Amino acid sequence: MRIDKYLANMNVGSRSEVHKLIKKGIVKVNDQLVKTPKEQVKDSDEVTVNNQVVSYQKYHYFLLNKPKGVLSATEDRSQGTVISLLKPQDQYQGLAPVGRLDKDTTGLLLITNDGQLNHNLLAPGKHVAKIYRAEIAGVADEETVKIFASGMTLGDGTKLKPAKLKILKQDKEDDTSEIEIEISEGKYHQIKRMFGAVGMKVTTLDRLSMGKLTLPEDLKRGDYVELSLDQVEKI
Repeated sequence: MRIDKYLANMNVGSRSEVHKLIKKGIVKVNDQLVKTPKEQVKDSDEVTVNNQVVSYQKYHYFLLNKPKGVLSATEDRSQGTVISLLKPQDQYQGLAPVGRLDKDTTGLLLITNDGQLNHNLLAPGKHVAKIYRAEIAGVADEETVKIFASGMTLGDGTKLKPAKLKILKQDKEDDTSEIEIEISEGKYHQIKRMFGAVGMKVTTLDRLSMGKLTLPEDLKRGDYVELSLDQVEKI
């Protein structure tokens, strides 16, 4: 790999900024001064910038507790995105959210530049379970549980796989419910459309887990943690 790509991938700077660092004479490989951005480096080489070691890591994995009001996108001209919540030193090239959470939906969101993991978690044939907690305008009951468990067909003809609905709280006086729901697919606005099909409305929606990945209880809204390779392998 070229030294300029190596350092750009490690978020030391853009290619042009890395070229300037090389011209300044502060980039070394195995304690030898780098004279050209085309110089090749291997995994076993020690790369330093201004005498600070820059270790190469191909893939990065960030677990975010998504707050309301930000888009599950890599960039947007007018609105904040989940990538903008990362510290500048963590905004590595190629990072993207795994799947989408609506702007007003909160909770677990994985951000990575590992395309294969992204595919494994989202591919329809993988059936990765996702659990959400929601507040509902309307009283969900055992009939609602049965409808969801049977596999619904929405008004536009969209067929859904069976979903597991758990009722946490019912308030018939206020006509509200609190529920948990487990789905194994991620169609557009799926949970909101499911409840809409039975005459109810989702007022808050929070994702708790995705596969074996769960949010740490102490991770605040808008905060994130970087996952180790061992943690990723368990997903």
